[in-house]
Amino acid sequence: MNAFTKLSEKGQVVVPVATRHRLGWTAGLDLEVIEHEDGVTFRRKRSAKTLTPDQAVAGFKKLYRHEGPPASLDDMKDAARRMASGEDMFRS
Repeated sequence: MNAFTKLSEKGQVVVPVATRHRLGWTAGLDLEVIEHEDGVTFRRKRSAKTLTPDQAVAGFKKLYRHEGPPASLDDMKDAARRMASGEDMFRS
């Protein structure tokens, strides 16, 4: 969705209410300002949270689930070589 707003004399920008509601942004939220050649992007400030190795592995497993038998180290190396060489890694 595109919306329009104005820059105030103090350099403030009002984010339209519909956008704030959709994103769940409330007063006091910290935002990151990312500069581009022709403008800026605002996004919720990411926390600098440090994960333990167990938390990182658990998060990775949530994102990348493998359904099927385990792959051998040789199979993984072969797939990496094919990917690096540009070969079709999904061939039969």
